[in-house]
Amino acid sequence: MQHDLIAQARTWLAEDPDPETRDELGALIEAGDTAELATRFAGTLQFGTAGLRGELGAGPMRMNRSVVIRAAAGLAAYLKAQGQAGGLVVIGYDARYKSEDFARDTAAVMTGAGLRAAVLPRPLPTPVLAYAIRHLGAVAGVEVTASHNPPRDNGYKVYLGDGSQIVPPADGEIAAAIAAVGQLADVVRPEDGWETLGEEVLAAYLARTDAVLAPGSPRTARTVYTAMHGVGTSVLTAAFERAGFPAPVLVAEQAEPDPAFPTVAFPNPEEPGAMDLAFATARRAAPDLIIANDPDADRCAVAVPDTATATEGGWRMLRGDEVGALLAAHLVERGVSGVFAESIVSSSLLGRIAEKAGLGYEETLTGFKWIARVDGLRYGYEEALGYCVDPEGVRDKDGITAALLVAELASVLKEQGRTLLDLLDDLALAHGLHATDQLSVRVEDLTVIADAMARLREQPPTALAGLAVTSAEDLSQGTEALPPTDGLRYQLEGARVIVRPSGTEPKLKCYLEVVVPVGDAAGLPAARARGAELLAGIKRDLAAAAGI
Repeated sequence: MQHDLIAQARTWLAEDPDPETRDELGALIEAGDTAELATRFAGTLQFGTAGLRGELGAGPMRMNRSVVIRAAAGLAAYLKAQGQAGGLVVIGYDARYKSEDFARDTAAVMTGAGLRAAVLPRPLPTPVLAYAIRHLGAVAGVEVTASHNPPRDNGYKVYLGDGSQIVPPADGEIAAAIAAVGQLADVVRPEDGWETLGEEVLAAYLARTDAVLAPGSPRTARTVYTAMHGVGTSVLTAAFERAGFPAPVLVAEQAEPDPAFPTVAFPNPEEPGAMDLAFATARRAAPDLIIANDPDADRCAVAVPDTATATEGGWRMLRGDEVGALLAAHLVERGVSGVFAESIVSSSLLGRIAEKAGLGYEETLTGFKWIARVDGLRYGYEEALGYCVDPEGVRDKDGITAALLVAELASVLKEQGRTLLDLLDDLALAHGLHATDQLSVRVEDLTVIADAMARLREQPPTALAGLAVTSAEDLSQGTEALPPTDGLRYQLEGARVIVRPSGTEPKLKCYLEVVVPVGDAAGLPAARARGAELLAGIKRDLAAAAGI
């Protein structure tokens, strides 16, 4: 067994085109580190609906140039089998370790396979790539990014020609084509022959960002902005300047791309501590709001002044569901038409807003790959800070255009002497207080997640926080409206719970929502207290039921 493992590692080493990972793997072989080699060669990094994502390093279970070249070759074979030979593939990348190398390898493989390849001019936000696919008439797009994952991770996200991320059956067919790739030496990789795009594609994207704002709307909101060490700063500040907003005050320590993400444990605005520098900057600059992007700038986080309940020295992070509802209310006020959509793990408040406005509404599985495909989509959001506010331009979440729309809403309210929190109160009075929270467990051992899901399937809870469970659905069976997915949904009296494994991280995620009726403004504090009490109770009882 040990001999087979060393032989397998030597075979991989002989093909590896990257001196860095060759040295790393060679050292493991030399040291006879069979435990680490067994981890690296336990299988292959699986290509799914999120593409590839994993830790950088040598071997088939890590992200590296060998794995990326195989993925690109499989994607090229799939595109040709679909009759897309000679079509254009656009490739974007962020500023993480190896991102530019992976983008260049992809361009070489596409060119060698007889497709045309065009690479974005520099590290840019994922939404610029999603926009470029349709703008340039491409048959597919690849974004090299691990979004908000830890520094040692990278990833490979695939879009087809409609500008949306892949969904079944395309993901399975691409995975099969990747598995069919033979020796790396047989994958043709010329030294040149692809196009490096100029700044005009970014200029076209920025020109399109104006479309999300109402002509002549107020543009007075003052913001503090952090790119979280990612690629958002230059694009967001250019978009704000074009739109006529005051220049955002930058969180200087996090403004420039840095793949080490030195000031945060996890470069995700939702993670504890990630926004500390933004709060500190805001206390000095006293803006109207804080806006944060994640490292590839497809997500947008918002914080607001709140002296009453804030815990961050006068500032409060809004939940993704709160921002999702605020943007929906703003678009309704502007008189938009079309369908509002969200994933099943997001707040049911969006459905109530759409119904009252006489607009269409749809729920989808988790992920923008599903939301972006809704017919007639005008606005879509997901609670994990993702907002699609211009589906004709970008059929994916876009943290730049979402930031513009938030700033416009804050400006409109500012002229009325009101704030985003005042509008949230209005929505609670109109539709009931919708309070959401998440129980999220990060694991080292994935069997913990499988065991928790099995336990809940075998013994579903009958009550949580004293609320009776009125229905328990196993979403792996599919529903009339949804294809099968690994998840569980519980309806309670005045609450809802969804449990699912994360698709991109080693986490079990539980999404909780309670709806508390509110009679008048005087009843809001009591409703909030009741909502918080119920969420805490559901979280406690659900953790016990799942054994986590």
